[in-house]
Amino acid sequence: MELMDFFTDYTLRTITLGTAILGAICGMLGSFAVLRKESLLGDAISHAALPGIALAFLITGAKDTGTLLIGALVSGLIGTWWIRGITSKTHLKSDTALGLILSVFFGFGMLLLTFIQKMPNANQAGLDKYLFGQAATLVESDVWLMAIITGVSLVILLLFWKEIKLLLFDADYTKTLGFNVKFLDVLITSFIVLAIVVGLQTVGVVLMSAMLLAPAAAARQWTNRLSVMVGLAAVFGMLSGVFGTAISASQNNLSTGPVIVLVAGVFVAISFIFSPSRGILFKQLRLLNNRRDLKQSKTLAFMYGIAKTHEDKSHPHTIKILNHFQGFTRKTLSQLEDKDYIALQNNMWSMTEKGYQKAENLYNKDSYE
Repeated sequence: MELMDFFTDYTLRTITLGTAILGAICGMLGSFAVLRKESLLGDAISHAALPGIALAFLITGAKDTGTLLIGALVSGLIGTWWIRGITSKTHLKSDTALGLILSVFFGFGMLLLTFIQKMPNANQAGLDKYLFGQAATLVESDVWLMAIITGVSLVILLLFWKEIKLLLFDADYTKTLGFNVKFLDVLITSFIVLAIVVGLQTVGVVLMSAMLLAPAAAARQWTNRLSVMVGLAAVFGMLSGVFGTAISASQNNLSTGPVIVLVAGVFVAISFIFSPSRGILFKQLRLLNNRRDLKQSKTLAFMYGIAKTHEDKSHPHTIKILNHFQGFTRKTLSQLEDKDYIALQNNMWSMTEKGYQKAENLYNKDSYE
C-alpha cells in the first residue's frame, strides 16, 4: 500500500474518510459523556442498539443500511429512556441501570440474531457484522451521512455551548438560571446515541464504547478547558481512524474496527504517561524534585540552626560542628554547592551568605505558618 492509494483507490479513500469523520464526531461527543461521568453510557447504548437492528430486518426483510440504523437509533433511544427512568423512579444508581439495560438489550439482540440465522432464506447473512463492525462495507453515502451528522452536531454544539458548559459543571446552577436542564440533557444524549448508531457499521456493538471514550479520555489529560478538550478529542479520534485504516489496509486479515480502537488506546497510553500536567512521567519527576527540594531545605534548616547560635557562621568551630553531623548526604551537599548555598574549602563544608539568607527565609516562613 502506498500513500497515493488513499487518493486514487475509491474503497480505501471512502473507508479512510468514513473512519476519520466517525473518530472526530465520537471524540467530540464522547467528551461530554466523560465529563458527565457517564462512561458506561456509550457501552449501554451500543449494546441496546442491537435488538433494533434485528427487529428492523425482521419487519422490513431488507438489509438496507439506512433502515437498520433507524432501527438501531430507535432501540438506542428507548434504552437511554429506560436508563433515565430507572435512575429517576427508583433508588438504583446509574451504573446499575446502565449494566441492567446493557445486558438485557444485548441478550435480546443476540436471541433475535440467533433466530434470524436459522431462518430458511439466505437474506439474513451479514447481520453479524454489526457485532464487531466491518468498515469495508462503507460506501460514499455512508460517509456523507456521517459528515452531515457531524456538521449538525457541531452547529448545535456551538449554538448551545454556554448552556451545555454550565450543565456539565453545575447542573443545579444552570437550573436556577432558568435554562431547561432536561432539554439540554436530552439534546446531548440524543447526539451521543446518534454518533454511536452511525459508528456501529464500522466499529461494531462491542467496540463502539471505546471509540467514544478513548479519544476523550486522552484529551482530558492535556487540558482543563472544555473547548480545547473537545477539539483535541476530535483530533485524536480522527487520527485513530486514519492510522487504524492505514495499518489495517497494509496487512491482510486485519479488521479495521479493532485496529482503530487499538490505535486510540495508544493515544490514551501516551497521554496518561507524557501529558505535562497529569502524566505519570511528569508526576513522578515532580515528586522526585519535591523530595530533593525537601532534603535540601532540611539540610539548610539544620545548618541554619547551628550557624545562628554562633556570631560568626564562618568560624572554624561552627564549620567543624556542621561537618561532624552524619545526616547530610553527599548528593544533597553537592546540589546545595551548585546553588551556591554552601561552599567547600579544604574538604570542609560552610554556609555562604546566600545560603544563610535562604535558610533564614525558610525558617521564618515555617515559623509563620
